[in-house]
Amino acid sequence: MGAKSGKPGRGRKPTAKAAASKAAGRSRLALIGFAVLFVGLFAAYAIAGGLTQPSVPAGDVALIKSAPEGKGNISEEEFERNLEAAASQSGAKKTPKPGSKKYEEVKEVALVELIEGVWLRGQAEELGITVTEKQVETELEQIKKTNFPTPAAYKEFLETSHLTQEDVNDRVELQVITQQIQTTVSNEVPPPTKAEISAYYDEEKASKYTVKPSRDVRLVVNKSKAKVEEALAELEKDNSPANWKKVAPKFSSDPTTKTQGGLQKEIPEELLQEPLKKDLYGAATGELIGPVKYQGNYFIFEVVKLNPEKVKSLSEVEKEISSQLQQENQQATLEEFVASYQSRWRARTFCASGFEVKQCSNYKPPAHPASAPAACYEAHPKTPATACPAPVEPIKPALPGTITPQKKEGEPFVQRPRPAGASEGVKEAQLGGGAAGGGGEAGE
Repeated sequence: MGAKSGKPGRGRKPTAKAAASKAAGRSRLALIGFAVLFVGLFAAYAIAGGLTQPSVPAGDVALIKSAPEGKGNISEEEFERNLEAAASQSGAKKTPKPGSKKYEEVKEVALVELIEGVWLRGQAEELGITVTEKQVETELEQIKKTNFPTPAAYKEFLETSHLTQEDVNDRVELQVITQQIQTTVSNEVPPPTKAEISAYYDEEKASKYTVKPSRDVRLVVNKSKAKVEEALAELEKDNSPANWKKVAPKFSSDPTTKTQGGLQKEIPEELLQEPLKKDLYGAATGELIGPVKYQGNYFIFEVVKLNPEKVKSLSEVEKEISSQLQQENQQATLEEFVASYQSRWRARTFCASGFEVKQCSNYKPPAHPASAPAACYEAHPKTPATACPAPVEPIKPALPGTITPQKKEGEPFVQRPRPAGASEGVKEAQLGGGAAGGGGEAGE
């Protein structure tokens, strides 16, 4: 018999090693194929999802996707016209020169107005809001009536502001759109439930719906002790309401105590300071007290009536609470809507180079706040800055247990000064001293 070959012959089963090698080869081919497929899918998703920034057409300063038909492109011509109007409204006699600080300020105002005008029209379209010419005319007439006493004054405004009547109509239309969006969003907020009203009442009953004890008092006030003593002498003979009506106007120097016989109703204890507080709230009904010196004046008084603490019932304040909660819920809903609206439309807005503002998705904020002194970010400034912004935005933690459905922000922590010696204690702890470190010398 001849020598056996190392290769498997026909019909012979491959060895385990050869089978494993073939399986590994197939796995590598499968992985390569999957990788190619994955890259292709990702590229298709990126194109479909708009991950690549669209280019702004030549002659335009901004492109806004999903805008109403014919409104998605802001041309350089529109920008230049609005720039001139914005410069005029800022008080400048002519448009500032490009490159100047004033030009950058006016340019931003002009761009933001144009961009946000498209946003508003686009949002109105999405909400199904339409504005008629009649609505614009009515609103414009009201504006003219409020701000321009004569037709000549309005004409002068058009000339000095560099606005055409069409420009004004567009701005008035945006004002009407804004009002209608706000109304639409607010109307979607349901009225507060009975449970919400009741919960709010229970939470605020002690502080808001409880009328503290008070007193009705007749007073005579004067800087002259002699006049007050003279008034007291007359009232000691006759302290009837009729005589108070004669004495108070004659001897009291305070306008509020001259009327109604010196009667002041519902004076709460917490509004008073000593010694008047102790004397007034320690007096019996009908007892003449004084003269008492208080804040540079002399007082004589008589307690007429004691008003006990009173808690308003839920039925008394239910409408008030319902109205307040509805307003708060509408305000919160509007704030959420505005944040979402701005985020969505900013993602759809692309600006040409040199025209990027915060409303553009391709806007890159500066590394440091524009208002911060340059010295804040210099290693060795010639003149150190007196104040610099915080490197991180401070958080506002709430006191535990103070966050409720009615008070979503809760009560903030009270900022207290560091106790005397606290810094020394920290140093000791860091050095291993103090009781915790066991290195102290207590007991000496």
